[in-house]
Amino acid sequence: MSSSLERQQASFMSSMSAASSKLAGTKRALAPPSPSPSVGSVASAIAAGNGTPRKAAADRVDTPAHNIVYSQPAATGTGLNIITQVTYAIAWLRGKDEPRTYLEILGHLSGLHWSASYQEEFVEAMRRTREIQWIPDPNLSEQTWQSGTYLHRPKVPGVRNKTQLLAYLQKKTDASCVGVKELKDGWPDCEKAINELEAEHKILVIRIKKEGLPRYVWLDDPSLFHEVDPELKVMWQKVEVPGTDTIVQRLKAASQKPASEDPRDKMTSAPKAEKKKRAQRRTGKATNTHMEHLLKDYSHMKR
Repeated sequence: MSSSLERQQASFMSSMSAASSKLAGTKRALAPPSPSPSVGSVASAIAAGNGTPRKAAADRVDTPAHNIVYSQPAATGTGLNIITQVTYAIAWLRGKDEPRTYLEILGHLSGLHWSASYQEEFVEAMRRTREIQWIPDPNLSEQTWQSGTYLHRPKVPGVRNKTQLLAYLQKKTDASCVGVKELKDGWPDCEKAINELEAEHKILVIRIKKEGLPRYVWLDDPSLFHEVDPELKVMWQKVEVPGTDTIVQRLKAASQKPASEDPRDKMTSAPKAEKKKRAQRRTGKATNTHMEHLLKDYSHMKR
């Protein structure tokens, strides 16, 4: 029995291999499209009396489909727009402590090959922006577009170290804060100095809860800080504070009004006064018969 099953399996495998070899040998390659003219073009050519149409396809050199070059934007680099270049110049000047000439800025932007008219337009755009300060040349009586130097104008001017930050906060006439985001515009690495000033109790810092990064800064007075004895801190933590309900009861017992009492509770607990029902007016049959000659009956007009 087993020998007959083995013979059937062997014959099935041989038939499958033969079928696969036949399929592999019958693969046909697709022929390229014929360059011959269409039927309509042939008929029109014969109707015009030209006889056999010309073989225009023979005179034409076919270009492979994979070599066709479609319209593409020119490789002009990145950011030739003047506004974009001014943005790059602001970012570069932000990290410079000393003023820079327009040639140094163009050298950083690889713009020394620009035309003179384009360079002049770029310089005028830098002078108009708020983030860049143009310093005229004191040796020239008449300034040109090529004269002067350029410096970054931060949102908080003149603050790049701890001393300048304290001086800026002391000059403020109100108790407003200074945003750390505005400080970083002209002082990118200010977080370390802020942490040091906070440890010295010279500034007050509000931080973001999740990341713990500083967000706002106020001026502080170190003379107002007093170190608390650690033993007193332990004693303070050991004092048990009664619950809210207990505090309310004790205050009411002392005839005092607790601050946590909601005035709306009294409104809900007070009994509502019952509204008196208004007696409905009865409309019966008129009994003043002595005035029938003055009254008219409109009952027939009811809907």
